Amino acid sequence: MKHNPIILMLVVAVMLLAACHREAKFSVSGNIAGADSVPVVLEQSSNGNWLVIDTLQLSEGGYYEISAAAPQFPNIYRLRRTDDGQQICFPIDSIDHLTISTAWPTFASTATVDGTPQAIDLAKLDKEAMRFAVADTANADFVTWKQSVSKSIAADPGNIVSYYAINKWVGGQPLYDTADPADLRIIGAVANHFNEYRKDDPRTAYLVNLILQAQKARRMADAAGKRQVTLEETSLLPITLQDYRGVSHDLQQVAAAHRVVLLNFTAYEAPFSPALNRVINDLYTKHHGPAFEVYQVSLDDDNVLWRQAAQNLPWITVYDPASTDSRNVSAYAVDAIPSSFIIVNGEIVQRVDEATQLDAALRRYL
Repeated sequence: MKHNPIILMLVVAVMLLAACHREAKFSVSGNIAGADSVPVVLEQSSNGNWLVIDTLQLSEGGYYEISAAAPQFPNIYRLRRTDDGQQICFPIDSIDHLTISTAWPTFASTATVDGTPQAIDLAKLDKEAMRFAVADTANADFVTWKQSVSKSIAADPGNIVSYYAINKWVGGQPLYDTADPADLRIIGAVANHFNEYRKDDPRTAYLVNLILQAQKARRMADAAGKRQVTLEETSLLPITLQDYRGVSHDLQQVAAAHRVVLLNFTAYEAPFSPALNRVINDLYTKHHGPAFEVYQVSLDDDNVLWRQAAQNLPWITVYDPASTDSRNVSAYAVDAIPSSFIIVNGEIVQRVDEATQLDAALRRYL
């Protein structure tokens, strides 16, 4: 029987394409000792957000193996317990195979990671960070450790572990704060490398925007000079802005309907945003009702990004199209974000600029 050569070529091409597709996966395997159930998911980072890819299936004895499509660019992934939030982060370059083993009660702290140098370095970074309750510049050990991390970043700013490090939080505080000039130089080194050598990497636009936002905040601070504005025990200044549905929300009316209101200025595109919103969500879940409401003002430049994020938040979130040039920013003397104000019975009683202090501050009034 004669075979059509064109058809044969097409069949071979399809087979090769299928083979390539099958090969373009990374895998993670290991053992989770003492795990009776399987509330563990594999997630992929997307510049501060996490996307669930799959759920681990454990065999007898806690053994597992999971695979997923290899990323186009190196990226950060994690195994996360859905019951208590413990997580094990790791980098994937392409078709890597990693071995991650741990024990159930001490899921994050006792994990061992092997397979690539980057994965080992990232695991080492996380283990070292666990020694510190917060990013404390008064702690000599912390300062020494952070200096060593900064040297590693400066030596290889294009490494995915360097990207991970500049976005890492320690005890509810950023390891590298864009408001700190020294930290911003380290962040800038990573952003510059990505912008010069990785134009198509989705992290590049995020990093460039991070630097631009930091520079904008610095200009705002310079314009404000060194004046200290507390806005304590003062009348509430009017704000009326629209939510993602186009519905207007008057801050003064919200304050009249609730005994305590948390007014928060933020930007969802900022690296601190996910952690900040987790703090606010905990407060909202605990206290929401006639006694408490959240009025969150987004200063994002990207209206689409804000709209997508706002749809997932239960509290009042409105958008200020003037961003950091807004009269609302000027009126409330917001010289850096996030900035929050506690409103009680229609009066501003306290300004809180650290997310970690919100719970303790609100407890005085709720």
